[in-house]
Amino acid sequence: MDVPAPRVLIAGCGDVGSRAAAVLQARGATVFGLRRSSAPLPTGVVAVRADLADVASLAALPEGIEQLVYLPTPDTRTPEAYRRVFVDGLERLLDALDTAALRRVVYVSSSAVYGDHGGDWVDEDTPPQPPGFNGSILLEGERRLAARGLPATVLRLAGLYGPGRESLLRRLQAGQARVPATPFWANRIHVDDAAGAIAHLLTLDAPQDLYLGVDDTPLPLDVLYGELAELLGAPPPPPTGDAPSGIGNKRLSNARLRASGFVPCWPDARAGHRALIQARAG
Repeated sequence: MDVPAPRVLIAGCGDVGSRAAAVLQARGATVFGLRRSSAPLPTGVVAVRADLADVASLAALPEGIEQLVYLPTPDTRTPEAYRRVFVDGLERLLDALDTAALRRVVYVSSSAVYGDHGGDWVDEDTPPQPPGFNGSILLEGERRLAARGLPATVLRLAGLYGPGRESLLRRLQAGQARVPATPFWANRIHVDDAAGAIAHLLTLDAPQDLYLGVDDTPLPLDVLYGELAELLGAPPPPPTGDAPSGIGNKRLSNARLRASGFVPCWPDARAGHRALIQARAG
């Protein structure tokens, strides 16, 4: 007996959401993409024009949504903007949806919920200690969702890179990048792997409630930057910079996500960036 294609709503169907939509469509899902703007969505994705900050705009959501992916983007990097979408917007959307039909919610959060661990390994069992407002608000959103009692899974993503996210390469090429004078770990995930992880979690019959979305290879920041600079034909960045703020020094483990059956296409950010550099060179 054929299983009907799931009806999936991607709330915040931007870059990563659009990539996830393409993966889900290839698997037969009917995908709805919620956006504030009228910017075009990938072919075949049903546009839902709505604003998570406007209750009235959520009055005509599609019926029978069985799977929800929540990954909006704040207008600005301020506490007010983050709360508006990751906490208040989530509550408004869940109030507007027929949650009785929901079989799975994936809330896309961030590894920013973890504090500094001195370079030690961090996994899903590590207690969150957000060093900045962004991590604190995302963590509040996670907890609000858990309080709803829905079949929900949180995916905490590491730093994204990929097509359209090449500012690091530009800074290295221009000699503007710096690395900290003390050791600091970089944790990354390619945008296509982030999208693939989202789609993967929607296929699991009994996913756990939390996963870390990161590649296989945490790298010392000076190693990552130095190897990329070499590929670009640029000098290695000098160790005169400050440690990245609001992140914390740690190595993120993807062991749980891997154990669920997910295999990243780009397990090492050096290879992923190398492909970007080659694509830029034509």
